[in-house]
Amino acid sequence: MKKPRTIPDEPQPRNITRADLVMTEGFGLEVDGRMKTVFPTLQAAQKRARDLKAEFPMLQVKVYDAAEKQFMELSPTE
Repeated sequence: MKKPRTIPDEPQPRNITRADLVMTEGFGLEVDGRMKTVFPTLQAAQKRARDLKAEFPMLQVKVYDAAEKQFMELSPTE
């Protein structure tokens, strides 16, 4: 016997960052040429970038500053 499907009253909000929209604030993490994550502070973005680079050294990881509209590459020693 089939059970009836229940539909929730309110759909859960989805937190999606679209790659086709230009960032206007915050700091983005670009991995191998694709924007992946947005961070509110530079320190948080740099920490995640260093963690990724330590775990996967072959990745090209850059931090994008939306206010200045420029990329910051991690130095090899970081």
